[in-house]
Amino acid sequence: MAASDIGVAAVATELPGPPIDNATLGRTLHAGATFETWVDTFIGTRTRHLAMDLATGEVRSSLADLAEAAGRKALTAAGVAPGDVDLVVMGTSMPDSLLPTTVNLVADRLGIDGVPTYQLQSGCTGAMQALDIAHQLMLTGRHRIALVLGGDVCAKHVDLGMRFDTLSPGELVNTVLFGDGAGALVLTADPAPGAARLRRVLVRFVGRGKAPGQTVEWFGMGDRHEQRSALHEDFKAIEENVPTLAGQALTELIGAEGWQPADLDYLLPPQLSVRMTDRIVKRLALPRAEEVSCVGETGNTANALPFFQLERILPRMEPGQRAAAVAVESSKWITAGLALEAV
Repeated sequence: MAASDIGVAAVATELPGPPIDNATLGRTLHAGATFETWVDTFIGTRTRHLAMDLATGEVRSSLADLAEAAGRKALTAAGVAPGDVDLVVMGTSMPDSLLPTTVNLVADRLGIDGVPTYQLQSGCTGAMQALDIAHQLMLTGRHRIALVLGGDVCAKHVDLGMRFDTLSPGELVNTVLFGDGAGALVLTADPAPGAARLRRVLVRFVGRGKAPGQTVEWFGMGDRHEQRSALHEDFKAIEENVPTLAGQALTELIGAEGWQPADLDYLLPPQLSVRMTDRIVKRLALPRAEEVSCVGETGNTANALPFFQLERILPRMEPGQRAAAVAVESSKWITAGLALEAV
């Protein structure tokens, strides 16, 4: 089976709760008088959706809840019954539990059974890694319909009792950057005429010898009382590395397809933050590609982000149009991307 035979039948997303603006977030977290100005200047995110009710601390949605909702919508939009799905792959950095895996909880809820399921733990490139695995397995001809899931819920790392006005910028930035959400995509080996084809998926580990740019701790019964930060972001390293890595990934991705920068109609850039995305897009300097970004409204939903971006372009793509998406993971430096073409 050729790569051109794998098509995107449908994509869907799910967000928890209403949008939370910076003023509301700052007041709830007692983050200080300069919080809103700092967010606008250095981050640019305007709103995000959180699975936790900030007024009560109640967690309203799990990752399985959001992924189930997105998966159900994607299957319905694709006209695919759960029994027709023969492969499920999920990417997440924050599963609901270590075991059972969230992908299997979602498959069970959707009525999918007796098929291979895989869950990949990764940061902002996890969704691309899940797509890569599904794409490669489908190219063997053994699978006809795959459900690819991605998402993150960061409620387990939010402590409303903390003094956020005492946190270092490297710790506080995680509270501002991230939002919760999930996405789902149906791949088919029998795409409809005019549907977007998944031409290529790129995943590269590029972190040999580099210090991690982000650390997310996982506490168990033995070390839960240790006084160490659960999250830390080396934003300076990210600012220095991500634009360059994004450019390298895009060059490799479209070069492998024989495309030129001017051939792209849509660019789905990394979505760490509004300010970072602006820098990346400016550096890439594509002559005619339309930028497709959502991070200003959703926050950085990590492994859900590509689905939100794809949801914005797939209904608009006309035959002959091309799109490229790029993601960069800073935890130990991974580049990823995908190339789409409507046929």
